[in-house]
Amino acid sequence: MVKHVAVLMGGWSAERAVSLVSGAAVAQALRRLGIRVAAIDVRRDMGALMTRLYPRPDAVFNALHGRFGEDGCVQGLLDILGIPYTHSGRLASALAMDKPMAKRLFAAAELRAPEHVLATRAEIIAADPMPRPYVVKPCNEGSSVGVVIVREGDNAPPAVPEGAAPNLPLMVERYIPGRELTVAVMGDRPLAVTEITTKRRFYDYDAKYAPGGSSHVVPAAIPKKTYAEALRLGLSAHRALGCRGVSRADLRYDGRRVYLLEVNTQPGMTSTSLVPEQAAHVGISFDELVRWMVDNAECDG
Repeated sequence: MVKHVAVLMGGWSAERAVSLVSGAAVAQALRRLGIRVAAIDVRRDMGALMTRLYPRPDAVFNALHGRFGEDGCVQGLLDILGIPYTHSGRLASALAMDKPMAKRLFAAAELRAPEHVLATRAEIIAADPMPRPYVVKPCNEGSSVGVVIVREGDNAPPAVPEGAAPNLPLMVERYIPGRELTVAVMGDRPLAVTEITTKRRFYDYDAKYAPGGSSHVVPAAIPKKTYAEALRLGLSAHRALGCRGVSRADLRYDGRRVYLLEVNTQPGMTSTSLVPEQAAHVGISFDELVRWMVDNAECDG
């Protein structure tokens, strides 16, 4: 039985604020379950982190989001220390965070995803890399950080994410019009399909996390065959990347077909988060979800 859990939260990525909220919610749930909790605000000092991990916990709940917490870096450290942790392992985390590499695996598994090309900031500004509309996104960010949609009929020149490095490639992906769907996977079980709507131009960072930024409909009101296909894509993507624990696949539905966009290996655990909503829909409380995640913590070491 897991009796002592360290919750890693914060970090120094663009998603620090969300991670702190996720970590706080998880820590509260663990305390309600009678589990001793060490809540650790992770800073860019691995020596300090290792010091905070002693006395050694039975498991780590990794509530970090974004770079260094979700991309295999912290997972590698925990593997070296031999401490079991929640969510995916080192390799699956790195693969999912690297969007071009993830899409190669999706293609190998014959999972439908929008076409894309890689282009630098200068190349995108010089000329449209593909016919409009298209989406420009960093290759290794989450929570829609830095995502720009270039639409047909825009009078502005091709756009790039603010602060994009001049020589690093960006992903330019065909824009799929239609409805935003998402599927959470828990172990080997897809939980449900949620449709996400927003009054903003698209489901961006603020729509994800600001109160009232979006509305969630679970189960999504889509045809049964489409619902089943969304569940299949979510589970297949989880397996293609080698994920474990909980993941969440982002999808688009154009009225005919469902497209896989990406997989989040450490989805949010806030009051507005999608995974806890889907868990509740199938009868799993937030505390039960957290308990399952720490009970199924593993490490690759």
